[in-house]
Order: sequence, then C-alpha cells, then structure tokens
Amino acid sequence: MAVQEGDKVPAATFKVMGPDGPADMTSEELFAGKTVALFSVPGAFTPTCSAKHLPGFVEKAGDLKAKGINVIACTAANDVFVMDAWGKDQNVGDITMLADGSANFAKALGLELDLTGRGMGMRAQRYSMIVKDGVIEKLNVEEGGAFEVSSAEHMLGQL
Repeated sequence: MAVQEGDKVPAATFKVMGPDGPADMTSEELFAGKTVALFSVPGAFTPTCSAKHLPGFVEKAGDLKAKGINVIACTAANDVFVMDAWGKDQNVGDITMLADGSANFAKALGLELDLTGRGMGMRAQRYSMIVKDGVIEKLNVEEGGAFEVSSAEHMLGQL
C-alpha cells in the first residue's frame, strides 16, 4: 500500500556524493525540521526526466524556496555515481541528488515500479511530494507514464 498525505516518511538511507566521495544521508537528516520538495524520476538520463522533470525543478528552485521550501531533492533508483554525473550534466545547483540504488525508499513508500521487462529492473514511480518535518503534506503520483502532477509548476501551485 502506498503512503498517503499525512503519513510520516519511512526511514531510509540514501547515498549522496560528498566532497570526499559517496556518503550516507538518512531520511531523518533530510527531513527533520525542514520543508522539503522531493521528486522522484524513474531514471537519471532518461528522456522525460532529463528534458522536463529535473530541469523544471532547476528552473523553479528560487520560486520554490521563496514559498518556504528549505531543500529540493531528487531521487531515483540509480547509483550515487550516476546521480552525481546527472546532477553535474543538468547543472542542478544546490538540488540534493539522492541515490536510491536498490529502490529501497521507493519500496518503503509503496511507489516502486517494476521495469524488469524493459531491462531496467526495479525503479521508482514518477512522483513529487512536499514533506514538512518528516510528514507528507502533498503527494503527487503520476499515472500511466504521464508527466503533469509531479512537476515543479504543479508543486508551486500547492504552496
């Protein structure tokens, strides 16, 4: 069963690229005491993710922060090296790139996506959420490969 608005974000450990290489970041470190705009893509460097989803959050980062967002974070079921390279390729600035390499966070949310038939393994659905102090305030899950409700523009309208 997928998480709902009002639920606490499940405990998880992500990998992030730090100044000395890969490092752990827990969900507690990410969400405690902050308002976080988190969005998930099925895969780094994939067409919609690279052409629309991530660039939208890069473009609207200032607007989101002006409306009270403390941290903008992107997650995908890719390894930390891929997420770091994608972040550099997309000039993400201070957007936090969270590697959920085995899709453990996606599974804990109930938002995993099995793309094994396409040779991509277990991934996360495309979604976005606004999380305040560890509690999901808004949850926007895309249906059937769409890209509408998980966009930065849609999220701005929710703030």
